[in-house]
Amino acid sequence: MPAEFSPHDGCLMIWPSRPGSWGKDPFDARRAFAAVIQAIAESEKVYLIAADASAQMMLQKQIADGSVVPVNIPVNDAWARDTGPTFLIKDGEVRGVNWQFNAWGGQADGLYTDYMEDDALAEAFCGQLGIDVYDAHPFVLEGGAVHSDGEGTVLVTEECLMSAGRNPYLTKLQIEEKLKAYLSAEKVIWLPYGIYGDETNGHVDNICAFVAPAEVVLSWTDDEKDPQYARSLADFLVLSEARDAKGRPFRITKLPLPSNPVIVTKEEAEKIECAPGEVPRTEGERLAASYVNFYIANGAVVVPQFGDRNDEKAVAVLKKLFPDRKIVAVMTRSILLGGGNIHCITQQIPRGGAHETD
Repeated sequence: MPAEFSPHDGCLMIWPSRPGSWGKDPFDARRAFAAVIQAIAESEKVYLIAADASAQMMLQKQIADGSVVPVNIPVNDAWARDTGPTFLIKDGEVRGVNWQFNAWGGQADGLYTDYMEDDALAEAFCGQLGIDVYDAHPFVLEGGAVHSDGEGTVLVTEECLMSAGRNPYLTKLQIEEKLKAYLSAEKVIWLPYGIYGDETNGHVDNICAFVAPAEVVLSWTDDEKDPQYARSLADFLVLSEARDAKGRPFRITKLPLPSNPVIVTKEEAEKIECAPGEVPRTEGERLAASYVNFYIANGAVVVPQFGDRNDEKAVAVLKKLFPDRKIVAVMTRSILLGGGNIHCITQQIPRGGAHETD
């Protein structure tokens, strides 16, 4: 599995429409999605699964010049990182892994019950691009649960991968062996926790991400009263002692959390329209806001913003870490309200040498 900072052939995204995530009127979410798509499309092609005319309207220029390619595949929701394939390179060719998707927990603690189309997406998308697929069913995993350095090291969290709704019939060692087999990983670094309140059971892509070989960013707060403090500290201690697959220690950059928790308002809670069996938004709920949930495109790093005084600090940190890429800041509260952020709605397609994507 290549690192996200390695060259891409493109990016998979899905236009938001599900009322249980984006509300009765998804305009705000679609505007934020469009800003993310436009930023990515400047340096790599975006394959956009979209059956809604609003995508054509908001992205008219990008669709016309071919930087955004509409794709017609049925889906339940818009979390391309988790429902799309995890892409690999083998002998110069792009391949895809089709994990089993059960809406982050199935009957144990899943977030919605109508996920059959989402579970079928990875194979369908690979079929459209002519990419061979490794079918990992019945192993349950989402793309946001793993981060690769492209050199044999994979980051995960125990909170997520050991959760009751994923693979309770497997031991930690057996889960690790699955990851090594499907991702050609040599070493798995198990962080204890994700972000406090993350309804994915603590996806690693919201707490820690590779920015270069042996170099990571970690979500951080200095506020010892914040419930995230102990979580980030526990992860920091693991990373401080760990070595990657090549025996290198990690350089850890602390990326601050928003200075104030992002809390669901009454208006936002009422906007969401849940079907039976879906988890609603509630007034006063703390959302799992994190600047680590960015996307590394060929020419840019697209980073979330929350209208917080730490927005600029996060951008400044990333500018130092990515001097050769443009840092594009996008207001993403409306995406966060749906349950994730920029990294969750994107899935990179690595650059290969033996398949055609045009």
